[in-house]
This record gives sequence, C-alpha cells and structure tokens, in this order.
Amino acid sequence: QVQLVESGGGLVQAGGSLRLSCAASGRTFSIYAMGWFRQAPGKEREFVAGITGSGQFTHYADSVKGRITISRDNAKNTVYLQMNSLKPEDTAIYYCASHKAAYTTSYANDYDYWGQGTQVTVSS
Repeated sequence: QVQLVESGGGLVQAGGSLRLSCAASGRTFSIYAMGWFRQAPGKEREFVAGITGSGQFTHYADSVKGRITISRDNAKNTVYLQMNSLKPEDTAIYYCASHKAAYTTSYANDYDYWGQGTQVTVSS
C-alpha cells in the first residue's frame, strides 16, 4: 500500500519561507512523477508543481513560478516543496500526490495516491 506523509506546514508571515516534505513508501519511488496540489477554503484543489520520476523536469502553476521550487531525493523517497516570498493567497492545505506515470501533469485525476495534507497559513 502506497503511503504519502507530508510535513513542514505551519504559520508564517507574508514574505517568509517554508519547506514542505513528503515521504513516500509502498512502491518504487523513482519510477513515478510526484506533484504538489493545494486547496484553499471554499476553492477547488489546484496544481502547484510537478516533477518527473528522475527529477530532471519540473513544471509549475503560473501563480507560484519564481517563488516555489519542487525537488526530490530518490534515495530518501522524499519530495520537497520550497516556498519563498509567501503571500496570504498561498494559504491552503498542501497535498503531495504520486502520479500514475513517470512524466508529470497538472491534472489531479492523473495522480493515484495522495497524502493527508499539511496546513500552510500565511499572515499579512
């Protein structure tokens, strides 16, 4: 059974930084792309960033480009989300997800396993 466990969320002031981690277990981590999504209160879940299985390619939502970086350590079965210059509109529950394939996409239906989420709150 695949398990994804996020950590690193919290409360931060606008302009601050947070680093989220997602530890994976249950299948060969390096084969599958990984992604981060977020869901703010009253809004639909949205794609934030994705990374291929090898870690060679990444892509981001326009709203976070230049501020957020996704990375992975296949030796540690962990994917990270480094978030800088945080804004109040970044406040959401952040979920990591494991893709069904090695390439990354921004569609939630392409991901078959999800973590429980970690809360990120950015105060103004």
